[in-house]
Amino acid sequence: MHRFTFPKSHHICLRRDIDALFSTESHALSVYPIRAVYRKVARSADEPAVKVLVSVAKRHLHHAVSRNLTKRHIREAYRQNQSLLLCTLPEDEGLHIAFIWLADKEENYQRVEKSIVRLLQNISERIS
Repeated sequence: MHRFTFPKSHHICLRRDIDALFSTESHALSVYPIRAVYRKVARSADEPAVKVLVSVAKRHLHHAVSRNLTKRHIREAYRQNQSLLLCTLPEDEGLHIAFIWLADKEENYQRVEKSIVRLLQNISERIS
């Protein structure tokens, strides 16, 4: 049984991981209003299979309340649907994903979740 959690260990925090994620070896997909940049990585047994970064730029959503709500929507949609990726990922491979907000206005949760689901399905098809 899969637990629907998203602890701190599943977040990309290290500067070197973020720089590597946006290097030339990464791939990108867009499903409006979200863009996903992802990269395969080798992983050890004690690391999580997928690590995620969420970014909502101030230039798109000017108010902090809007940015925080949008980030919450993205994290919750990923948390609920992360099993779409985990079931297709090989044991020795990991994945780093950055979700980047593209829209200039807030979207409702259903729209965000639909975009995240399509992105996760597309990523799982491409990595397998």
